[in-house]
Amino acid sequence: MSPKNALILLRGLPGSGKTTLAKVLSENNTYPIFSVDDFFTNKVTGEYLFNFKNNHLAYKQCEELTKEAIQQNRTKIFVHNTFTMDWELEPYFKLAAEFNYELFVLTVENYHGKQNTHGVSEEQLQKMADKYKVKLL
Repeated sequence: MSPKNALILLRGLPGSGKTTLAKVLSENNTYPIFSVDDFFTNKVTGEYLFNFKNNHLAYKQCEELTKEAIQQNRTKIFVHNTFTMDWELEPYFKLAAEFNYELFVLTVENYHGKQNTHGVSEEQLQKMADKYKVKLL
């Protein structure tokens, strides 16, 4: 029996290393990587310009790109977002179930002590950390 295709969700606070880990795990972009941040990143300059009023569009784009990769039968797909709340994870749980993908949720922790590159304040990081839940059982 061959293994199922895998949808791997990398979650953690800004600056935890989700993007870096996704790049490592994708084996030099062999496997697709998606993030809400992609929506706000200029494809030419690489400049990140977050605009909260477009956040819902960013979430939708990330979900749609993930679904397209699933429909293309990609063997591994990585999505790296903060995923601090259950509603952010749910669409991916549904996609994995609908298309019979093995689902993995990995929490990335900031043991390296680096700062986030998106200018998220310490106050906002603390608010995100306070609502962050890890399901161990």
